[in-house]
Amino acid sequence: MVNRVDAQKEPERLSGKDIRKYIERAYQMLIKKDKYLLEVDANERSITHRLAIYLELEFPEYNVDCEYNRNGIDPKRLIGFKEQIDSDDENGTTVYPDIIIHHRGKKCNFIVIEVKKISNRDDSDKKKLEIYKNKLFYEHAYFVRFLVGEDFKNNRCSSFEKYIEEIR
Repeated sequence: MVNRVDAQKEPERLSGKDIRKYIERAYQMLIKKDKYLLEVDANERSITHRLAIYLELEFPEYNVDCEYNRNGIDPKRLIGFKEQIDSDDENGTTVYPDIIIHHRGKKCNFIVIEVKKISNRDDSDKKKLEIYKNKLFYEHAYFVRFLVGEDFKNNRCSSFEKYIEEIR
């Protein structure tokens, strides 16, 4: 269990290299412990939730949330993206980030992550990540893709780095 006692203290500054290493470790942990979700092509939200759990272990001084809709105490808003949110949206096309690493209740927008299954060819999340960085001032943004279904089962390559892309 992650110790949340110190979750709101000011953390040490991490290098971009360290951040990527932590995201890669969480990615590897998901593949190791939750490969069933990838094999059966489970819903993106299920995969995202599990990734967030492993990210929580890598970033213990932060809060890690999925689909978080606040910017400090205010609602998170982006001009130019869909404003009507459907809670039963199977494709997860909301304007809320899939995963954020931050301090709740503060304007500490540290890392924003959008997750896509490789079978989903929609790249609009990359543009969304750019807007999150520029308008909501996230320090780091990552676009993370997962092989699923037969693509995952037939993959013989252990390299996954190309599926984790930093958006600058």
